[in-house]
Amino acid sequence: MADIARRTDHRYGNRPTMKDVAARAGVGLKTVSRVVNGEPGVTPDTERRVHEAIEALGFRRNDSARVLRKGRTATIGLVLEDLADPFYGPLSRAVEEVARAHGALLINGSSAEEPEREQELALALCARRVDGLIVIPAGDDHRYLEPEIRAGVATVFVDRPAGRIDADAVLSDSFGGAREGVAHLIAHGHRRIGFVGDRPRIHTGAERLRGYRAAMEDAGLPVREEWISLGSTNPERVSAAVREMLTAPEPVTALFAGNNRVTVTAVRTLAAHPSPVALVGFDDIELADLLGITVIAQDAAALGRTAAERLFRRLDGAGGAPERVVLGTTLLARGSGEIAPPTA
Repeated sequence: MADIARRTDHRYGNRPTMKDVAARAGVGLKTVSRVVNGEPGVTPDTERRVHEAIEALGFRRNDSARVLRKGRTATIGLVLEDLADPFYGPLSRAVEEVARAHGALLINGSSAEEPEREQELALALCARRVDGLIVIPAGDDHRYLEPEIRAGVATVFVDRPAGRIDADAVLSDSFGGAREGVAHLIAHGHRRIGFVGDRPRIHTGAERLRGYRAAMEDAGLPVREEWISLGSTNPERVSAAVREMLTAPEPVTALFAGNNRVTVTAVRTLAAHPSPVALVGFDDIELADLLGITVIAQDAAALGRTAAERLFRRLDGAGGAPERVVLGTTLLARGSGEIAPPTA
């Protein structure tokens, strides 16, 4: 109990230093440095006393000063859109694995889809001297990062490209994936197809809408504006949009959902509809295979891994102009996208 009391006397944030270790072990500061860094020239008895002092004080070596002397902090930052979105789990994990393989620590945070918060977070990470940034942008103007990039902060954008600056980007083929998904519905006989998507200012949302329009045009089908609903992925808005399309004078017979959150709400809304409605969603969702949901799947882990590998190549000195890498998507037909339109 006395030992616990002594430990709790310390104020939080006051970490023991090498000077504290030296005083407790009764040795010089240089001797502690040699022991901590595994250098020769210390007797076994002295080394034992230093280790005992380290253990008693809970001392940990401060790697920050050591890595700063090398010009690198061995940390990278990841700015996500929403930590709660299942799509970002495998992406973040893939970035972390690549960082770990390069001996670096990953620090991440969420912009909550707010451009101002994205900027605040990205600049806060830069102020903490991260070596590089991977950003899933919420905004469309990234000129605020130009000074950081010029100062040597390697930066790669993922899922969406940077706005108003040239920077490396790793994207999924949102246009091609949406075009394929809508064409799949058309191939199963649908002519009135609704599109429920994200805000049009978001690159992925705009590209998927463009893919929807292209597929309809390829088939010579008209697109009515009442078949398109763009905006927040809030469940109330999405559910209302789906119900409106299904109860219009000429209701849609199929839906294309612009992302995983839209798909989840669409599935719940369609469950209460009296007749089957075909559905294809962009992004896979949990239990989609068991529920029979046809999706356009993108490889979130491959996005994260490719972006992180690109970042570390830049940190290792790779030059050249910024590059845009586009990864393909996969149509997974599971049943919901193969429902035929009503014959009557």
